[in-house]
Amino acid sequence: MTAATPIPFHRLLIVEARKLVDTRSGTVIALITIGLVVASVVARGAVVGPKLQVLAGTAAIALGTLLPVLGILTVTGEWAHRTALTTFVLEPRRHRVLAAKCLPPLLAAVALSLFAMLVAVPVTAVVAGVRNLPATWEFQPLWLLGWTGANVLVAAAGLALGALLLNAPAAIVIHLSTPLLWSVVGSLGSVGATLAEWLDLNTTGASLVSGEMTWSEGARLAASVAFWIVLPMAAGLVRVLRKEPT
Repeated sequence: MTAATPIPFHRLLIVEARKLVDTRSGTVIALITIGLVVASVVARGAVVGPKLQVLAGTAAIALGTLLPVLGILTVTGEWAHRTALTTFVLEPRRHRVLAAKCLPPLLAAVALSLFAMLVAVPVTAVVAGVRNLPATWEFQPLWLLGWTGANVLVAAAGLALGALLLNAPAAIVIHLSTPLLWSVVGSLGSVGATLAEWLDLNTTGASLVSGEMTWSEGARLAASVAFWIVLPMAAGLVRVLRKEPT
């Protein structure tokens, strides 16, 4: 009797990528994200004028909120719909399944960042024509690279939180309440302000967008990445490997 042929990783990746749009929740989140990116760029153009980099950067509001939700739903969907048992029977090596789940949302973060830039180009041209203003087409490549990297990090934070909790509602509530919690922590004297400066990923990720990261800012970013991504994902991997699917 011959052993079954292992499932190639690229096939797992294709299957998990399809789940981003095949499931109702994934489709809704993707459509809402695209719609909010377009709406935010257009609205900002009407207010600030034809400035390419400014308009593209406005999409960070939608991406920073919804990319982590997409990551959370991607990781927790198997457990919510009780299909984890079927998946792990077909592919018993659970770490490969988790890796295949994580890559599509990260690639989606890159694609949506570039999409925001592509949307900003015609919006800049239209606003310049309608308002009879000179368009500002200049943008810093390091800004685009850093901004895209920041979007990837927030998506990774959603994936890590989802893997740790394996419960979509709890993970989404924690994600959406985090900015408010950090504002409260930051107001609790010098200790709270220091914690927020080092562990708030939204704050430390701003140094990526600036394109001029110092060693101190890099250390803070590394600390927040370890706190929100590395440690939760490591604990989540252990949990996925040990949890009995139902």
